[in-house]
Amino acid sequence: MQLVERHIINPNNSIFAEIDAAAFAAKNLYNAANYIMRQAYIKSNVIFDMTALYAEAKLLEAYCGLPRKVSNDVLRQLLRDWKSFREARKEYDENPSKFLGRPKLPGYKHKTDGRNLLVYDIQAISKPLLKIKQVKLSGLSFIVKSKQSDVDQVRIVPKKTHYVIEVVYSTEPKPADLDYTQVAGIDLGLNNLATIASNKPGFQPVVVNGRPLKSTNQFYNKRKAELVSILMKKDDKRRSSNRIERLTDLRTRRIDHYLHTASKRIVDLLIKEQIGMFKVDPIVKTVSG
Repeated sequence: MQLVERHIINPNNSIFAEIDAAAFAAKNLYNAANYIMRQAYIKSNVIFDMTALYAEAKLLEAYCGLPRKVSNDVLRQLLRDWKSFREARKEYDENPSKFLGRPKLPGYKHKTDGRNLLVYDIQAISKPLLKIKQVKLSGLSFIVKSKQSDVDQVRIVPKKTHYVIEVVYSTEPKPADLDYTQVAGIDLGLNNLATIASNKPGFQPVVVNGRPLKSTNQFYNKRKAELVSILMKKDDKRRSSNRIERLTDLRTRRIDHYLHTASKRIVDLLIKEQIGMFKVDPIVKTVSG
């Protein structure tokens, strides 16, 4: 199975500007290649495959501005968007009532604010440095310390307020000694995020506190309403700002962390108790699944 090690790069980080420039260059390539695709479709009703698009795009200045393998992945991202468009158009022609309108051609990313995902496969990562758990990406000067020495790829994901460097690696699941006749029931709620009981003799029910999540959301909603109110006094059309985006990002990170931590502890508990199955509402799953 594949897992992800994440590194958050905020604007005050020394490597932020270099990453931002690369993501901006990837956006330029996406838009330039999209122009080629749109013109071919509009004039000849043709949707290029990777071979045809590469032949047209390989001489573009935007293509040459990134490592070749990274540029090729940007082209593949664009082709996936066009594949989705083609499938949507086919479905629209067969059953237009499912849609609010005719599917539109894949659009361009914003000229100044747009950024694009960067994907570095193993051939675009320094192998000597990776052996000592340091990630050095082709075309970029910085090094990211990692816990992994064997990775599948590295992704640089643009967010509104930061970048996320995702180190993707594979690991073999470790089989646990479980009894699949023992079942746990998990009841989800608000004040109690999860209440866990089991048919295993002697199992003590466990309650996962949900109040920290409620507190996080209540603070976020209150603070966001205050900031929006201030904005509307200055400009009644504005509903967001950099400050609100940072607040939203902080709230999302806290919730993600809490939920990931809680779910891991629940799974660890079931493995410790050797309970092989669990039920959440009508869903039944194995602990390993």
